[in-house]
Amino acid sequence: MTPEIRPFTIAVPDAIINDLHTRLGNTRWPEAELVDDWSQGTPLAYVQEVCEYWANGYDWRTREAALNRFDQFTTEIDGLDLHFIHQRSPHANATPLLLTHGWPGSIVEFHKVIEPLTDPTRFGGDAADAFHVVAPSLPGYGFSAKPTETGWGIDRIAGAFVALMGRLGYDKYVAQGGDWGAGITTAIGALDPTHCQAIHVTLAMGARPKLDGELTPEMHRALERLQFYRDWDSGYSKQQATRPQTVGYGLVDSPSAQAAWIIEKFWAWTDNDGHPEDVLDRDEMLDNIMLYWINGNGASSARLYWESFGKGTRHVVTIPSGFAVFPKEVSLPIREWVEDSYTDIVHWERYDKGGHFAAFEVPDVFVAEIRSMFRRYRPGF
Repeated sequence: MTPEIRPFTIAVPDAIINDLHTRLGNTRWPEAELVDDWSQGTPLAYVQEVCEYWANGYDWRTREAALNRFDQFTTEIDGLDLHFIHQRSPHANATPLLLTHGWPGSIVEFHKVIEPLTDPTRFGGDAADAFHVVAPSLPGYGFSAKPTETGWGIDRIAGAFVALMGRLGYDKYVAQGGDWGAGITTAIGALDPTHCQAIHVTLAMGARPKLDGELTPEMHRALERLQFYRDWDSGYSKQQATRPQTVGYGLVDSPSAQAAWIIEKFWAWTDNDGHPEDVLDRDEMLDNIMLYWINGNGASSARLYWESFGKGTRHVVTIPSGFAVFPKEVSLPIREWVEDSYTDIVHWERYDKGGHFAAFEVPDVFVAEIRSMFRRYRPGF
């Protein structure tokens, strides 16, 4: 008998919204940064501006209703309730597609791509490119339950998502992910080659640069970006990988802290002209932040770093794999550096616009990329 899959509707109690507004109004602010840029972190004036809007301009009920246009469910797998979008296509023979987000993202990252992926004819596409989209919230993120024991790293999450696809009746499927989603998708490709027919990622987690021989300009750029990340952009990950509980107190207690923590990455990791709102509008950034705030996920989301850094299996994926390389990605995939881990690369595409949050930043490009990669893996392949 198929275990129970329960319909889910986002319905945040008024008490949580009222408490949020009270906390925003009572924020104890630090002094301003001593520079005129973002080099010391998210600027005070901007965080204050966003938080004032969050309290007095942002309409959660309207945003909540917009997110509820997607069919959502929960189900218990491996002792944990998982929340997920399951948006079925109206088109016959649609390809099941598992989309996995990372940190500091959420299912909100996919809000601009789910409809064109599931119903391409509404957006000028071909019905043959339709997908049934499954987009889970990671354990400890969004509306998924928080793990109450250690062990929920990349491989265990991958196993839970494999079980989810089976529970939904998908014997064959394809998978895509970025950030932690790339690591989870890679694990799925390695652990479930019987059912997962192909994977696509935008970040090669754990890829080891090969420095023997002459380096290409692209390799030099990748090494420069990696060095910058290590020197100036990775403090959050060290904190979350070593002391997630400590950072969690501020993130769960203070909405301004949670907002600043996430917005910094929207500034650093999107392909913008100096400001995150060059790429993402304020409402959708706050939608994403709300999915961390509502259930107090500051610590539980951070623990994924503690569970996974240096503790996961180094997988080799032998099923067909595809990569999209976006210029402002945190760590640029280099084909020569990933071929040992992905032995059947069938798709490699470079773009001149876009960053770490491809579905969020360049949704039209992302949709076209997913269609191109998985077109050959339709049902019956």
